[in-house]
Amino acid sequence: MVETGQIETKTILVAEDDADVRNFVSRVLELEHYQVVGAGDGEEALELARTGEIALVLLDLRMPVLDGWSVLRQMRNDPALSSIPVIVLSASVSASLRNRVFALGATEYLSKPVGASALSKTVAQILLQDR
Repeated sequence: MVETGQIETKTILVAEDDADVRNFVSRVLELEHYQVVGAGDGEEALELARTGEIALVLLDLRMPVLDGWSVLRQMRNDPALSSIPVIVLSASVSASLRNRVFALGATEYLSKPVGASALSKTVAQILLQDR
């Protein structure tokens, strides 16, 4: 978290291998005054999550090096990362897939393509709950 004057800015990690999606999500969140860091693969995402600065993770399931499933599993099994809320982003609308990510500990699930309004609203709701 970064303090700017009296306002505390939360840092959000966008773990997404598609640069266009990552840039869109990052821009939407930056317009909401969040600090955003991006990762193009799961290994990089875990490294960034371990910095201690991350308030929330937006996580794609299909990424190179280490997929989102593995990232979510490792985060939930690591005491230093287990309390960070994770929003899974997926192109799949399968109920069974949604159930699997929630069983692994995801906080929320958004289907791609995600709209700016739904993204902003979901992130704000989760970060308000996490206070």
